[in-house]
Amino acid sequence: MRYLGLDLGTRTLGISLSDATHTIASAYGTLRFDEGDFDSLIEPLKKIVDEYKVEKIVLGLPKNMNNTVGESGTRCFNFGNKIMDTLKIPVIMQDERLTTVEATRYMLEADMSRNKRKKKVDGLAANIILQTYLDKEKGDNNGK
Repeated sequence: MRYLGLDLGTRTLGISLSDATHTIASAYGTLRFDEGDFDSLIEPLKKIVDEYKVEKIVLGLPKNMNNTVGESGTRCFNFGNKIMDTLKIPVIMQDERLTTVEATRYMLEADMSRNKRKKKVDGLAANIILQTYLDKEKGDNNGK
């Protein structure tokens, strides 16, 4: 059984998976969709959930720096509810402030080209979201 990490954008969904021990998150990839068409993501997510026996989904919650939830956060809550209603799997909301910035910084440090960064940033952001959750769940004080 694994956990699935998600980073929902306006046209992309970054995906990461935990290992079976819920210790390490690994980037899985990115799904592209038409803006606002979250229904198109359900079937591909169902396949991943079934294939990897996912028991929990960790969805990044974009909050404002003052800890309020704006339009993007509301969109994530709606998407999380859609997942729970259709896939019958728990969805945990994980604060994702600055994860895309952190993911971009990692890729810049690795001297990755702009084109490659653009393709990988969402999957890496999902990986950071999931790893942060895993660290918190394990009680790792080094986690964010």
